[in-house]
Amino acid sequence: MTTVTEHAVLPVLPGQAAEFIETMDRAKAIIAASPGFISLRVARCVEQPDTFLLLVEWETLEDHTVGFRGSDAYLEWRALLHHFYDPSPVVEHFETVVTA
Repeated sequence: MTTVTEHAVLPVLPGQAAEFIETMDRAKAIIAASPGFISLRVARCVEQPDTFLLLVEWETLEDHTVGFRGSDAYLEWRALLHHFYDPSPVVEHFETVVTA
């Protein structure tokens, strides 16, 4: 089964990284309850500590773009997290073609 990985670089406003991490830790339950959700990973950039990488694995592209984004859960997720970003993150989707 091929899965889809959602990729977003999250530029968090300076001085708000700790609050962002706490909020993301609470918000993860919202996205994890969505149909088609497989996993979530958030990593912090070593060189730019106000920049984070969000990786969410979905069963299908539509599970994210239609299911989650079209849900009330997304509105809650957005209200909790989107005020941390400047500029708004670019979200892209990837399918694995090579592994080791």
